[in-house]
Amino acid sequence: MTSFEINYDGLVGPSHNYAGLSFGNVASTSHRALVSNPREAALQGLEKMRALMDLGFRQGVFAPHERPDLQALRRLGFTGSSEEALRSALAAKPELFAACASASSMWVANAATTCPSADSADGKVHFTPANLNSKLHRAIEHPTTGRLLKGMFPPGPAFVHHDALPSSEAMGDEGAANHTRLCVDHGAPGLHFFVYGRSALGGGVEPKRFPARQSREAAEAVARLHGLGSDRCFFAQQAPEAIDAGAFHNDVVSVGNRHVLFHHERAYLDGPTVLRDLERAFAGACGATLVRIEVKESEVPLADAVRSYLFNSQLVNRADGGMALVAPRECQETESVRAYLGAVLSAGTTPIKEVRYFDLRQSMRNGGGPACLRFRVVLNDDELVHSNKKCLLTPELFDRLCAWVKIHYRDRLSLSDLADPRFGLESRRALDELTQILGLGSVYPFQL
Repeated sequence: MTSFEINYDGLVGPSHNYAGLSFGNVASTSHRALVSNPREAALQGLEKMRALMDLGFRQGVFAPHERPDLQALRRLGFTGSSEEALRSALAAKPELFAACASASSMWVANAATTCPSADSADGKVHFTPANLNSKLHRAIEHPTTGRLLKGMFPPGPAFVHHDALPSSEAMGDEGAANHTRLCVDHGAPGLHFFVYGRSALGGGVEPKRFPARQSREAAEAVARLHGLGSDRCFFAQQAPEAIDAGAFHNDVVSVGNRHVLFHHERAYLDGPTVLRDLERAFAGACGATLVRIEVKESEVPLADAVRSYLFNSQLVNRADGGMALVAPRECQETESVRAYLGAVLSAGTTPIKEVRYFDLRQSMRNGGGPACLRFRVVLNDDELVHSNKKCLLTPELFDRLCAWVKIHYRDRLSLSDLADPRFGLESRRALDELTQILGLGSVYPFQL
C-alpha cells in the first residue's frame, strides 16, 4: 500500500489573543497584551493550508479548543454563574484567567506525538497527547486534544490512543515539537529522533536562563507506549545555550523531513558527537545515508534563527524529488537568513530547491511559526479509509471554513473581551458548527 504524510494544521480559534504566557518563548512574551485579530489569524492559517494543498500536499485541519476554559476556572475555585466565574477570575487573578483563556492550542506540533504503523510493534498508528505540564495554560489542553484526535482518527482496527503521561516534573512532554521521524520513504521503517532539554532523574547540564520543558524520561515513555524498539529510537539533548537563546523546543533550531535534517550547528549538546552517532543510527535503521544541512553560527547567528523562526519552517517534498521550505515572512526580512537561503538556492547543492514565504504574523506574534501550526501523521491507504476524511482540506472545505470564520470571528480581541459572556456564546455557536463541518462528534466540554 502507498504511505504518505498528512499535515494537519491547527485552525486558529475565535479566542486568539496575546496573553504572553510562555516564559522562554521570546516572541510570545514580547507581544503580551496587544490587541489581536482572530479573524485575520485564522484566515492567514487557512491560506497557508490552501497553498500547500494547491501544491499537491495532503493537508488536514485540526480544530481549536474552547477558551476560556470555564471548567479549569471552576477547578481553581471560581464559582457562580459563568459570567460571575469569568469576571471574578479576571478581577482577582488575571494571570490565572489569562492561562485559562490562552490561544496556545493552535500550535498543534505540541498537541501529541504519533508513530506510524511501519514502526510500531503492533502495526497500528499510535497517538499520545502531550501533557505540556511545564506551563499551566498548556497543561489543561490534553483532555480536549485526546478527544479531538479520537474524532480525527477513530479508535479501532487502525488507530491506538494513549492517555497523556502523568503530570509530574519528571514526565514533562512537549509532543512532536521535540520529535522528528527520519526515513527513506514514509512507508518504510524509520528512526525516531527524540530531543529533550533535561534528564529529570539523571542530572546533567541544564539551561540557566529559561526552563527545559521536555524530559528524556518522557520521551522514553512515549517510545515505549508506541512499541518502538531500541533500534528505532535515538535520543539527544538540546543544547542548553539554544534554550537560553529562546529555542524553547527543538523545532526552533532543527527541522527534518524524510532523510534530511536541517539544523543549526548549536542545536545539540555535544553536537559533533550527537550528529555522528545519529548518522550511524539512521544508516542502521534505514539502510541509507542521512543528509544533513547544517547552518553555521557565522552564517545565521542563533539569535537570528530564533527571531526569524528559520527552523520552525516546514520542510516538504516536491513532485520532482526536491524539497521546499515553507517559511514565515520574517525569514525574508532577517538579513542573515535571507542571504543564507538565497545562497542555498543559488548553489543548488542541497535538497532544498525552493523557499515559499507566508505571512503568519498573527501566529508569529504569539510565538509560533509554520512548523508549530502543523501535526504530521503518516498513514497508508487502508488507514486513510479508517480516518475521518471530513478533516482533510478540499477546495470546498476551504471555502466553507473561510466563510465560517468571517461569520463567527471578531477582528479585534483583548483579554478583557474574553470575560464577556456574549463572547462565550459566540464562541460556542462557532465551535458547535465546526464540529458538524468536520464530523468530529462531541469533543468540547459544553457538548459532553
